[in-house]
Amino acid sequence: MDQNKTIIGTVMMPNQANPNGNVFGGEIMKMMDSAAYACGYKYAHMNVVTARVDELEFHKPIFIGDLVNCTAEVVFVGHSSMEIFVNVEVEDIEHGDKPEQALTAYFTMVAMDRNGRPKAVAPLKVTTPEQKAAFEEGKERYETHKARKRKQREAAFAAAQKAEQAAKK
Repeated sequence: MDQNKTIIGTVMMPNQANPNGNVFGGEIMKMMDSAAYACGYKYAHMNVVTARVDELEFHKPIFIGDLVNCTAEVVFVGHSSMEIFVNVEVEDIEHGDKPEQALTAYFTMVAMDRNGRPKAVAPLKVTTPEQKAAFEEGKERYETHKARKRKQREAAFAAAQKAEQAAKK
């Protein structure tokens, strides 16, 4: 299997659902985070932590007894961070339904050394047109997030300076 991809599957149990049989979204999100972690760990060959989850979209409900498969794939790599796309497919085994997309999300995982500091990871090798497109989209999300965080820091700094000047008056 590709070093950039990991698949985790499980059958949903009653303790993961409400009284009507709908599996809690948090249960699926936890499974997605575990798949993203395993994928990032396998890619980076070191511990990773979740830094951000973007664009979590619920497409279809999941019920007790459904088979859920989370496919996680590294689509973009920065210096120490990796964007991992997680796709969740659900299938009703009892009725022989074909797998359907239930959730998707982008997880940003950061590689950490043994001292808990971010550590560089290898660049992502992209070869297919689909991989190249996913990489460029990931790069755009990465740069947009960095710009948004920079603006937030600048606004907080400006507000602090303004408050300091007001206090001096």
